[in-house]
Amino acid sequence: MTHRFVSSVRHSSNAGNNLSISSGVREALAALLRLVRGKGPAAKIGVALGGGFARGIAHAGVLEVLERHRIPIHCVTGTSAGAIVAAAYASGVKPSEIARVGCSMRFQDVARWSLGRMGFVASERMQGFLEKLLRVYRFEEMRIPLGVVATDLASGRPVDFCGPGDVFLPIRASCSYPGLFRPVRQEGRLLVDGAIGMEVPAALARRLGATHVISVYLPMLESDVFPRNMFQVVNRCFQILQSRTEKDWRAASDLVIAPDVREMAWDGFDRGMEMVKAGEVAATVALARLPGSLLAENREPSGGMPATGRPPRPSPVPIHAPSAQPPAEPSR
Repeated sequence: MTHRFVSSVRHSSNAGNNLSISSGVREALAALLRLVRGKGPAAKIGVALGGGFARGIAHAGVLEVLERHRIPIHCVTGTSAGAIVAAAYASGVKPSEIARVGCSMRFQDVARWSLGRMGFVASERMQGFLEKLLRVYRFEEMRIPLGVVATDLASGRPVDFCGPGDVFLPIRASCSYPGLFRPVRQEGRLLVDGAIGMEVPAALARRLGATHVISVYLPMLESDVFPRNMFQVVNRCFQILQSRTEKDWRAASDLVIAPDVREMAWDGFDRGMEMVKAGEVAATVALARLPGSLLAENREPSGGMPATGRPPRPSPVPIHAPSAQPPAEPSR
C-alpha cells in the first residue's frame, strides 16, 4: 500500500484547526499531483462514500467541490446511502442533479411499509427510483469504475460488488438497514446494510485501481441519553459496530472529509440543502488547506469525469513519503 499523501481531515465547527499537513506530506502530495498532471506515470484517485441514509445527500456537496476544482476521479465506491450517490455519479449524473433529486426525495420513494418477520419495510421501490436517477444500470456500463458494499448477515463480512451485472440488487442490499428494511436475498445469502461490515469502502476503491483514496465519512450524533425507541436502539448499535471498523477504513484512506451532519435526522430529507452545503463546506475546507499551486497543477480541462468510456488503468504507482506518521485527528 502506498504511503499516505495527506493527513486526515475532520470537519466540525472548528475544522480550520483540525487539519495539519507536514512538509514531508506536502512533498508527497506534490509528487502525486505531478503524476496526475501527466509529468509521470498516472496516479489514480478513488472516492469512497460512507453511509448515513438521508445524510448521504451531503456526498453531492463534496463531489460538487471536487468537480469545481477539476479533481480527476478514477473510481467511486459507496455503502448504504453512499452507494446510491456513487452509482449515480459513476453513471454520469452531475453532483448538482444528485443534490436536486436527494433534496426532493422522500422515504416512500425508495421504501414501502410492509410488516414481515425480518423487517418493517420492503425495498423493491428503490429499483424504480434508481431507474429514474441513473444513466446506465450495469457495473460494466458505468463511465468510471463503481464499487458497492453490502454485509453478509450470516458471516458479518463485507460483500463487495463491482460487476459485471446490474446495480439494483447490490444497492438495495447495501441500503437494507437491519431492523427496518428486510434483508435482500442473493445466491443463498441474506444481505444487509454495508455499513455494518465496512462503514466507508476505501479498501474497495484500492481494489478498483485507486492509488490514493478520498473517503467521505458522515458522523452520527453521539449521545449519553438512553434510546427511547427501537430505531434509536438499532442506531446506537450501528455506532458501536462502526467504531470497530473505523481503524480499517482509515488505514486505507489518504484524505478523510467529514461533513458536519451530526444534527441531521436519519430521515431528514427536508433539510437536504443544509446537508449539501455541509458537504461543500467540508470539502472546501480540506482543499483550501492544501497549497494553491498544487491544486492548480491538478486541474483537468474537461472536469473530474471522462466524457465517455472507462478511463485507462495503468499500474499503480507508489508515492514515496517520509515514514513519519501524520498528526492524529482529534477524537470524535
